[in-house]
Amino acid sequence: MFWAGDHPPRHVHVYRSGKLVVKWDLENSRAMKGKPTGQILKYIRELQDRGSL
Repeated sequence: MFWAGDHPPRHVHVYRSGKLVVKWDLENSRAMKGKPTGQILKYIRELQDRGSL
């Protein structure tokens, strides 16, 4: 998972084996590109709850 404060909306890119799995909009909790798995959504929620995203 990668996050950089580059441009709105705040989002993360999630990669698996170098391939983009999902581009996730953190502000609106929706996929901008791709489709997240349940495990990816769990990780994103955990990171948000910890204040890491």
